[in-house]
Amino acid sequence: MASIKDKVVDGGQSVLDEAEAVMQEAESLLANVGEKGEAAMARVAERLKVAREKLIEFERVAVAKTKEAAVATDEYVHDNPWKSIGLAAAVGVVVGVLIGRK
Repeated sequence: MASIKDKVVDGGQSVLDEAEAVMQEAESLLANVGEKGEAAMARVAERLKVAREKLIEFERVAVAKTKEAAVATDEYVHDNPWKSIGLAAAVGVVVGVLIGRK
């Protein structure tokens, strides 16, 4: 599950990095446009800043929720070892049946 989070964060990060690179190129092209060009670039820069902050917040929340789930799972397994073994065995049987159907 951590790999999915990592892929999402990495993907979002690379999109933001690419957008910033495009913005810098556009900024150099629009340098002669005047106030309207500067205002447009300022709006784009602000939106990228907000997007980056949201991505950082998403990552923080995802990590916190993953840790909470791991702690809850660990507590459940310690409190109910036989139920956990039975559940793992049942999942193993289901996976085995599904694999055996191929």
